[in-house]
Amino acid sequence: MENLIGLLIAAPLLGAAVLLCGGRRLDKAGHWLGTLLAAASFGIGVALFTDMLGRGADDRTLYQKLYTWIPVESFQADVAFQLDQLSMTFVLLITGVGTLIHVYSIGYMEHDERRRRFFGYLNLFLAAMLLLVLADNYLLLYVGWEGVGLASYLLIGFWQHKPSAATAAKKAFLVNRVGDMGLSIAIMLLFTTFGTFTFGPVFASVGNATEGKLTAVALMLLLAACGKSAQVPLQSWLGDAMEGPTPVSALIHAATMVTAGVYLITRSGAIFNAAPDAQTAVVVVGGVTLLFGAIVGCAKDDIKKALAGSTMSQIGYMILAAGLGPIGYAFAIMHLVTHGFFKAGLFLGAGSVMHGMNDEVDMRRYGGLRKFMPITFVTFGLGYLAIIGFPGLSGFWSKDKIIEAAFAKGGTEGWILGAVTLLGAAITAFYMTRVMLLTFFGEKRWQPDAEGHEPHPHESPKSMTLPMVVLAFGSVFAGALFSFNESFVKWLEPVTSFEHGNPPIGAAAITASTVVVLLIGVGLAYVQYGRKPVPVVAPRASWVTRAARKDLYQDDFNHVVLVRGGEHLTRSLVYVDHSLVDGVVNGTAASVGGASGRLRKLQNGYARSYAVSMFGGTAILIAATLLMRAV
Repeated sequence: MENLIGLLIAAPLLGAAVLLCGGRRLDKAGHWLGTLLAAASFGIGVALFTDMLGRGADDRTLYQKLYTWIPVESFQADVAFQLDQLSMTFVLLITGVGTLIHVYSIGYMEHDERRRRFFGYLNLFLAAMLLLVLADNYLLLYVGWEGVGLASYLLIGFWQHKPSAATAAKKAFLVNRVGDMGLSIAIMLLFTTFGTFTFGPVFASVGNATEGKLTAVALMLLLAACGKSAQVPLQSWLGDAMEGPTPVSALIHAATMVTAGVYLITRSGAIFNAAPDAQTAVVVVGGVTLLFGAIVGCAKDDIKKALAGSTMSQIGYMILAAGLGPIGYAFAIMHLVTHGFFKAGLFLGAGSVMHGMNDEVDMRRYGGLRKFMPITFVTFGLGYLAIIGFPGLSGFWSKDKIIEAAFAKGGTEGWILGAVTLLGAAITAFYMTRVMLLTFFGEKRWQPDAEGHEPHPHESPKSMTLPMVVLAFGSVFAGALFSFNESFVKWLEPVTSFEHGNPPIGAAAITASTVVVLLIGVGLAYVQYGRKPVPVVAPRASWVTRAARKDLYQDDFNHVVLVRGGEHLTRSLVYVDHSLVDGVVNGTAASVGGASGRLRKLQNGYARSYAVSMFGGTAILIAATLLMRAV
């Protein structure tokens, strides 16, 4: 079965090559080809998963080596794959959700004349993401990491005729380059420390490295994760990335690409477990980001940007859980998978609303859409209940476990982390209830667009609603399935290890607390948006709301610290180069030139001058000889 691993990547990679190089002759059938090859990859994944279930827990890791990539003495790197329980989880998520989004895109992109190219980019993304999670070494993982960045750039800027989309694509690309530098430095440190890039030998040799070296590697890996997963301080690109087509938001910026950082930290768990300072940094980043994204999501009127803030916050939960070590790794991945279902469903639901509202994204111009779009309303509503942690739905099972693990950290740190996760849950319930009320309840508030066309909301075609229904089932049942008899924890334990945490106030009390804060968040949102008329034009807001609408000034911060800081640094380096480096070089050259000019005067070509010089030199030698004898 290990010979099938490479086919997981080969199928979408073939689709990308054919669709992007085949020309216009494929315009009529290209979307079907792209969807078929994505489904083929999912089918191969299911076959490998079935085979894996038939093996013992300790015999489920499969390897496939295609060829030696870089054979240079001790610098050896292979194109080789590793399929274990962790990578299999990602394979099924990437190909399963990816196939559903391909199907959804058939209807959503029906009238786009560049649809074939769009499906080629989707296939390219699937291939790169699969390479990332299947690589058996960090260097090959880096290739997939960069491939995902390229595909993200192409998809975010797909509607490049819009200046905002082109700018968003460049912003995402540049911010991710900062994180990518962290990964490249980490790989260099790993090779100089262990002499290899391969996961197995690296993790087996962790005990031979100093804590300082491991901390440096782990912090660089964390920087990489911050870039891909839009975590503080590299989170500024995610909101702008909503300029891409909505299926892009669902696939890349909700279900798969932004989870790459969680995968990287979890896969590198052996390194982080031996670097407690780096683990603390991971927890801090996750805790700050989950509140940051939640606060931003509260103030957005653009439905996709509100969901983008939610994505940032939910990934923060996963990063925090991964920072807790063996008590949190499995729950981070569990929430990652359930989030893949309900957040992809929410984004596709948002796209369905936009499809029926002439691409309007401002929720203040919606209202009462449940009457016109019943399937979208039900599927979106189930995703909403899942993400706020409504008892029994997927988010309840996965996010509650992260909250329990946070409290189980123990001591003052545990209480702080527990309070942060509970506060995040309350804010999540508030802003997601706001989205539901503004979009599907109340009176209609839509108005004619700039060209005088009034929206006529209607349900989307079956190619769009069917994937939403499938994802809604995952939003409802996946969490309970994973939690039954701790099946998901046991599935991942051979790879991630697991330690039971003991929260100081008991699991039942924590569950009750999460339900209470959920009800508080829902209640506050209902009082604010369910009982009062929603103004079409936003009234003057408080400074807190204005700050949240500007993403808590993250772009201003980046401009001051990074852009202006970079300019000052560059100017300082130029000054040092001109004043010091050039001064030394030019001064040395001038001194040599001056000395040579003076010495050149002694070589004037006159014989009498040379005779005088010889006579003088002889006289000096005789005088010196006589003086030495006298002494």
